[in-house]
Amino acid sequence: MGELDDSLNSEERRILLAIARQALEESVRGEPLSNLDLENLPPRLIEPGATFVTLTINKELRGCIGALEVTQPLAEDVRIHAVAAGLEDYRFPPVQPDELPEISIEISRLTAPQLSECNDAEDLLKRLRPGVDGVVLKEGNRRATFLPQVWEKVPEPEKFLSMLCKKMGAPPDYWRGGTVEIFTYQVEEFHE
Repeated sequence: MGELDDSLNSEERRILLAIARQALEESVRGEPLSNLDLENLPPRLIEPGATFVTLTINKELRGCIGALEVTQPLAEDVRIHAVAAGLEDYRFPPVQPDELPEISIEISRLTAPQLSECNDAEDLLKRLRPGVDGVVLKEGNRRATFLPQVWEKVPEPEKFLSMLCKKMGAPPDYWRGGTVEIFTYQVEEFHE
C-alpha cells in the first residue's frame, strides 16, 4: 500500500463499518463477540491491514485506538480496534450502552509508515503535507502518532509536532533535537 491507490470500494467500506459497529455494540453491552466469518468476506478484507478506529459524539472525540503495524486480517484489525476504542482508550471512561446511538464510527486504513529522510527541523517542516501525512514520533520505547485528520484541528506544522511531542511525554520542541525518528504515513478514511 503506497499512497493508498488501492482504495476500498463502497461495499468493502460498508462491510468494515458494519463489523466495527457490531463489535462495538456487543462489547459495550458485555456480550460475547459474534464470530467473524473471514471465508465469506471479500478477499481484500481478509488481506493483512492496519487501521485506527475513531469514535465521536457530535464530532467530539470519544475514543481512538489503532495499530501502525500490520499484524492480522483487515476485518479483524477493524473489529479489535472498534472494541478497544470503546472500552480501552485511557483518555475516556468506557462507552456506555446509552451512548451507542449517538456514536459515529470512522475507520482509517493506513499505509506502512516511512522513515522521514529530513536533514533538519526546517527541512521536515517543508516536507510535511498538512491534511495528507500522519506522523509518528519514535524514540526508544516511546512512540506517539497523530492521524492526518488531526491537521483539521491543528493546521500549523510546528504546533502539530509540538502537540505530538507532548502526547509522547516529551517537551514540546523535542522534535527539533534530532534524536527522535520521524515517520509519515497516509490513510484512507471513511465513516458512517
